[in-house]
Amino acid sequence: MSSYTREEKDWLEREWAFRAWGRAGLLSTDDYRQVLAWEAASVPMDLVVSALNAFFDRREKREKPRTFVALKHLDRDVAKTVKLREAVLRAGPDLDAGKGWAQVKAPLRDDPAAKAAFEVWQRLRAQTPSPESAGYLAHHDQEREARAALLSLAEAALGPNAEALRAELRQRLEASEMKEGSLVWKRAWNHHWARLVATAWDLPLEGA
Repeated sequence: MSSYTREEKDWLEREWAFRAWGRAGLLSTDDYRQVLAWEAASVPMDLVVSALNAFFDRREKREKPRTFVALKHLDRDVAKTVKLREAVLRAGPDLDAGKGWAQVKAPLRDDPAAKAAFEVWQRLRAQTPSPESAGYLAHHDQEREARAALLSLAEAALGPNAEALRAELRQRLEASEMKEGSLVWKRAWNHHWARLVATAWDLPLEGA
């Protein structure tokens, strides 16, 4: 079992406050028990946060969402996200690296550099070695750099619209009482900025 770091736990708490918007901004004792269960199952924190956002994205589309929300309600989304990552790893080099690109909005979809960056990132995701492998950390760095390169192209394609998205995200993070410049702020910013850019273009980043 790999334990969550204090920074990872802080990240989850702030993400919960960020998405709950005061309805259940503080984690309860039962919520902490759920965190311990995910920790015991060695579920990476980035997958928990990804599942949290999937849950709230779906919730916001409902006409009458449930009033009470708790971390245990994310369990199905966490399991789905874990299975998705496992499926990507099992696909290996046989993965269709361009799968999903057709849904991306123009003009980004028509940018050959962006498509190539997407395929490079997808191949690296599919070829991730075991965490016990000597080359795991180096490969992880390569994958992260490839994803950053793709997002950089997608961000540049937003042009002047990017500034409005930045202002909106900064306002929401400040409302969640995150300290600008802190490690939690930086992690939350990177996570949500990637989501905003991806959503703007229908760029498939889920499970990543």
